[in-house]
Amino acid sequence: MAVIEQSASAKPATPPLVGATQTDVTVSETISNVVFGKTPLWWFGGFAVAGGILTMMLVAASYLVWEGTGIWGLNIPVGWGFAIINFVWWIGIGHAGTLISAILLLLNQKWRTSINRFAEAMTLFAVACAAMFPILHTGRPWLAVYWLLPYPNTMGLWPNFRSPLIWDVFAVSTYGSVSLMFWYIGLVPDLATMRDRAKKLWVARIYGMFSLGWRGSAKHWLNYEYAYLLLAGLSTPLVLSVHTVVSFDFSVGQVPGWHATIFPPYFVAGAIYAGFAMVLILAIPLRALYNLKDYITDLHLQNMAKVMLGTGLIVVYGYFIEIFMGFYSGNQFEEFMVMNRMTGPPKWVWLSLILCNGLIPQLLWIRRFRTSPVMLFFVSVVISIGMWLERFVIVATSLHRDFLPSSWGTYAGTVWDWALFIGTMGLFLALFFLFIRFVPMIAMFEIKTILPRTKKGGA
Repeated sequence: MAVIEQSASAKPATPPLVGATQTDVTVSETISNVVFGKTPLWWFGGFAVAGGILTMMLVAASYLVWEGTGIWGLNIPVGWGFAIINFVWWIGIGHAGTLISAILLLLNQKWRTSINRFAEAMTLFAVACAAMFPILHTGRPWLAVYWLLPYPNTMGLWPNFRSPLIWDVFAVSTYGSVSLMFWYIGLVPDLATMRDRAKKLWVARIYGMFSLGWRGSAKHWLNYEYAYLLLAGLSTPLVLSVHTVVSFDFSVGQVPGWHATIFPPYFVAGAIYAGFAMVLILAIPLRALYNLKDYITDLHLQNMAKVMLGTGLIVVYGYFIEIFMGFYSGNQFEEFMVMNRMTGPPKWVWLSLILCNGLIPQLLWIRRFRTSPVMLFFVSVVISIGMWLERFVIVATSLHRDFLPSSWGTYAGTVWDWALFIGTMGLFLALFFLFIRFVPMIAMFEIKTILPRTKKGGA
């Protein structure tokens, strides 16, 4: 009996979700002071760098509009290039925000509370970056974008609803609008807190305008709970549907390497994989720079690492299923495409993909690596690179050697392809720097709801 009691007492306690010294007052002070406090010098430096990279995007986009898509590396047979690669990559990054906010909320996972706010913001900024590419890839967006929208002109013409590209318009626009409403509704109570803590009248009025007259009454909280849960319910299927629809851009075609039924679940898992990697890339530096270790705790980092490990295994399983089905199908074109990816000219891209997405993330099985912020940051960066390489493999290597050997070619992005892609990273970072400067990056009122449970030793 004594042995049993000793073993039970030796069981490690669940790490707390919030630092034990935190109270309702300190939560409000710590998080609001990030906005109202003195802006650190590193913020100005970071924003200046992001602005410089954003300028690169503006220059590349302006030159594209002036000269046309001929400045890109597109050729025959590779008619799709960086534009679709980057579009899919950015849309995937946005998936973690919706998953953390909606699905974990419905599953009553309390560890989401410290990271959901900036994960939701990351979703919006990633969707904004992704939207750049369908617009700009037309070359003349003021003439072409009109035809993508489901709005008939005076001649009664509609877009071709059998085209997956039109499905993208519906999926991404719905995803972006619902995510925006979900993010904003969650902000309202904290915006009211910022209004009440503001020392300048004009600042209080701005936050008061966006807080929609919130006073924290029972009726306000009731309406908030209804709206937040309703939007969470709407957002949950979007996590599965958006990247499924994006995968249809490829899987409904007859191109070898694309025509695969594994694509929808494989794309969704990959999107969550890349999304959580980006959340860690953002959360780990913020945690250190703003001294938020009492809010973004080791438990948060470990849980995100476990999600990445699980979804990463699904992605690697998808890679092997692609190889297996290429040979099992008995289709000589599919067999050739599989062998071309692994042994042909793009083999180094494929091998780098397997290294980044399959091998290096297996370090997360080791607890010492899961609990090390430096190692997690490194693995997350590697995964982000690997997920971009995955999209490159799917798009470019499936097209550069098509059915006719006489039309085979190679593909590589030009300086303008890279400038536009890297420039969207500047747009993403610039928006994120503005977000953490003017909006509470952690949900104060949600953190306060778990304080009593934390102090009792539970999570």
